[in-house]
Amino acid sequence: MKQSLMTKINRLTNGLSLLFIFVFPINVYADGPQVTPQLDVKAYVLMDYHSGKVLTANNPDERLDPASLTKIMTSYVVGQAIKAGKISVNDLVTVGEDAWATGNPVLHGSSLMFLKPGDRVSVLDLNRGIVIQSGNDACIALADYVAGSQTVFVDLMNQYVTSLGLKNTHFKTVHGLDSEGQFSTAHDMAILTQALIRDVPDEYLLHGEKVFTYNKIKQFNRNRLLWSKNLQVDGVKTGHTSGAGYNLITSATNSPMRLIAVVLGAGSDRIRFTESEKLLNWGFRFFTTVIPITADKPFTTEKVWYGNRSTVLLGTEKDAAITIPKGREQDLKTTYSLNSDYLKAPLRKNQVVGTINFFLNDQLIDKRPLVVKQAIDQGGFLSRVWDYIVVTISSWWKALFG
Repeated sequence: MKQSLMTKINRLTNGLSLLFIFVFPINVYADGPQVTPQLDVKAYVLMDYHSGKVLTANNPDERLDPASLTKIMTSYVVGQAIKAGKISVNDLVTVGEDAWATGNPVLHGSSLMFLKPGDRVSVLDLNRGIVIQSGNDACIALADYVAGSQTVFVDLMNQYVTSLGLKNTHFKTVHGLDSEGQFSTAHDMAILTQALIRDVPDEYLLHGEKVFTYNKIKQFNRNRLLWSKNLQVDGVKTGHTSGAGYNLITSATNSPMRLIAVVLGAGSDRIRFTESEKLLNWGFRFFTTVIPITADKPFTTEKVWYGNRSTVLLGTEKDAAITIPKGREQDLKTTYSLNSDYLKAPLRKNQVVGTINFFLNDQLIDKRPLVVKQAIDQGGFLSRVWDYIVVTISSWWKALFG
């Protein structure tokens, strides 16, 4: 299990590296409303899910104790294991001694699913116990099943930390109870939540469930904003320890926009919810997300040399979602630049050959990779010789006359 999941993680790393260069800028939106929310928490981030743009933040990279927000990564690892077919939601898991609160002093006084040694519980129910009930015992039971031990599961968690580009995060436990050397940031947690929604959507659906009953014990989801009548909240997680304070990550939609709000270190349970509401309402009030370039249509055409075609279609590999202040849609402009003076065959489909730049009133606000939309093979011998002559003469001319 460990080797196969790590292999999958390593494959993800290369594919995601370019994405993080272009999609996850840490800079807070500079061209938005002048008045931003003032929150009574240690750190916060408000990020648009589709564009990855941080709309407002305070202390976004301060390392803090995530507490039970750790379970978002636990949920992500489990979701990836289910998605890869390594485990099934219908698998029955035998609960071990280490997941028994009575026999494990680490779990005393913490949130529980109330498992007992020898219980046979489905992966789906354990998953609900983690996500809805914040059951620390469920985290241990499922970690043991997925990876063989908590230690190996934590290793998997930190492998995903690397592949997702979480630069200020390190996990020491599967549940988030106090452990020296365990930390994350508001910005990293926003990126992790974005990955949860994007990569394992079936797993994310559990975060919107409001109640779960196990062994005749009914427990309600601790994320009270799921019941909000003003916001369409569908996730994700609360967290609290005496050292961390009160943490909360929420995600809400206002079609077609989705926002992710992270608040860390609130002074009370009430404050984390009121401050999260402030963030989400502010974001939906002042911003919108548009898609000026879609992946199914070319953005531009360029001359290609030494190929079996004379031109190539260029565009984006994925829809380019751009978050801008409301009412500024007509001010959004685009330009592009190539990474080299000219394009030379062969060219692979989705090969990055340049950058698309997005501007508001001459201010650069975002970038996306410019990619090849159709593979171009090398042309025949004679056509390549002719292209060589033309390119060489053109280079001489440019060198002489500029």
